[in-house]
Amino acid sequence: MKIAICPGSFDPVTLGHKDIIERAAELFDKVIVLVMTNSSKHSMFTVDERVAFLKKCIASKNVEVDTFNGLLVDYAKKQDAVAIVKGLRAVSDFDYEFQQALTNKSLLPGIETVFLAANGKNMFLSSSMVKEVCCLNGDISQFVPCEVLEDVIKRCKGEINND
Repeated sequence: MKIAICPGSFDPVTLGHKDIIERAAELFDKVIVLVMTNSSKHSMFTVDERVAFLKKCIASKNVEVDTFNGLLVDYAKKQDAVAIVKGLRAVSDFDYEFQQALTNKSLLPGIETVFLAANGKNMFLSSSMVKEVCCLNGDISQFVPCEVLEDVIKRCKGEINND
C-alpha cells in the first residue's frame, strides 16, 4: 500500500488545500492529511477545530486526518509513508518547499516529496489571505469549502472564541 502524507497547518482549510488533497487521493492508496503546529504562526483555530474542518469537507474514502507535533519524517517513518505531498502555488513556494524536501530526504532517505501544482483558480489562495479578507468583512465563500464557511466567518467576527 502506497501511503502519502499531506502536511500543513490548514488554518483554515481552503479550496486550494481541498483540491490538492483530493488529487493526492487519486494517486496514492492512502493519504494522511496531517495537521501540524507551525510555531512561527499564530493560529486562529485550534488543532481540534482544524481536524474537524478537514473531516467535514474531505469525502475521499482513502483519506484520513491526524495530528502531529514533531519532525514530519518521524511521523512518515512511523506510518510507512512513501511520499510527502505538497501543493505549489508559485515559484516562491517552490524555493521553501524544495529546501524542506531536501532536508526530509536527508533525514529519511526513503521518502519522496511529490509537488502538485495548484489549480489556476487557487494560485493566489492562502489561509492567511482568507483570514485577512474575512476579518475585514470580505466575502470568502469562493475560497473555503462550504462546510466550514460559517465557522470561519463566526471566528473572524469574534462570535466563537479560540479557547
